[in-house]
Amino acid sequence: MADHRLGFQSFEEEPSPTALDVEGELPEWLTGTLFRNGPGLFDVGDEPLTHWFDGFALLRRFRFDDGIEYSSRFLRSEAYMSAARGELAFPEFGTNPPRSLLDRVHEFVGDELTDNAALTVRHRDGEFRAVTETAREHAFDPDELTTLGERREEVSATTTLGHDHYDPLQEERVGLGIDFGRASGSGYVVYRDPDDGPIEEITRIDVDEPAYMHSFALTDHYVVLTEHPLTVSPRRFLGDRPFIENYRWYPERGTRFLVVDRRTGETVASPSVPSFFTFHHVNAYERGNELVLDLVAFEDHSIVEALSLSTLRSSSPNVPGGEFRRYRIDLDGGTATGETLFPGPIAFPTTHYAEANTHPYRYCYGVGKDPGSFNDRLHKIDVEHVTDEAWEEEGLHPGEPLFVPEPDGDEEDDGVLLSVALDAEEERSCVLVLDAAAFEEIARAYLPSALPFDFHGSFYLDGEKPTPSMT
Repeated sequence: MADHRLGFQSFEEEPSPTALDVEGELPEWLTGTLFRNGPGLFDVGDEPLTHWFDGFALLRRFRFDDGIEYSSRFLRSEAYMSAARGELAFPEFGTNPPRSLLDRVHEFVGDELTDNAALTVRHRDGEFRAVTETAREHAFDPDELTTLGERREEVSATTTLGHDHYDPLQEERVGLGIDFGRASGSGYVVYRDPDDGPIEEITRIDVDEPAYMHSFALTDHYVVLTEHPLTVSPRRFLGDRPFIENYRWYPERGTRFLVVDRRTGETVASPSVPSFFTFHHVNAYERGNELVLDLVAFEDHSIVEALSLSTLRSSSPNVPGGEFRRYRIDLDGGTATGETLFPGPIAFPTTHYAEANTHPYRYCYGVGKDPGSFNDRLHKIDVEHVTDEAWEEEGLHPGEPLFVPEPDGDEEDDGVLLSVALDAEEERSCVLVLDAAAFEEIARAYLPSALPFDFHGSFYLDGEKPTPSMT
């Protein structure tokens, strides 16, 4: 099976650190650790999982220091340990275990959601954590990748988004939770997590049918929620359907932007535009009384079902492509208008996060593909000049490109891009290192095996406060 389907097969962990042979030359300043997170086990006993998002978390570590050292280890979550015994303990995104109505009520009321933290990695309270879209995180040892124990996001919400934001100027993390209407009704919970204090709720926005959200946007003064019309009546969770199948698409409602003042919690604008769906925001910033909001937009929610394992394991997967879209929100008039900056397809957008987040910026990086293929190129988009460069190699399937800035760099793209790619012809994965300015490969290092495709991660430079290369 010498194609992308190798990236959707279950994997055996490789916990012993392995020194990789590097082809090319790594920059001398590139010393630190790249953590990647994503699914690595797609079966429970003899039963396959249904959706890519359901796979059990496999942490991957790449240590850069005069070479590259690699290791991987499954997160010992409650969900994974049950799966290793042949039992599916919790409903996952698209796969359900057999359970009674009483069990479903208990899950809904008692916050007993999955702890399969397979989405990304963050650093919080002095430790590294694997996170997902519930409030159940797991700390892990950054050298050995051993699981240290569960941590809870102390927020009055049923679920929390894995994608949050860190603001170094205000020294706080900003997050979003979604509550599915138990004691206090349904709503969105916007919160801050200051470096020097406990989590504080900024506001709660009550809604009857919450939308599924995967990310949101942040500016200096505002939090922006993109509420597309993929929504759920919370009582549907009491039925016997997988989590995401409880949601319904209502295109006639349009997509609404909820603009929240970070200090007062007031919703200062809520304009609507024709309906679209998004997983990932790129960036947002203020320009006078206008907000500029960039994201990857899909025409509808069909991308969600298209990421099922049955589709992705096809030799020619039919996966919709997203386009790079910019919306301008007029805070005075309460209106929003959109334009396409790059028609795509593009996925997994990243930036020079420390410089770009909440500020005007120039470059976005992402993954692209041809129709009927899976992630077969990388893109560099110049949003100022609305141009695009592509990097690709036959048989290579790159993952999310993370930008790592050169410490003494002057330009926004002075640095490297790191991507873990599947080389289908070699039937093993490799770490790609691209010069971000020239958008050319400068080094690669092959792993001993083919890793499953991951989702997200971060690079942490040595000798600095651990702040992520993305969130």
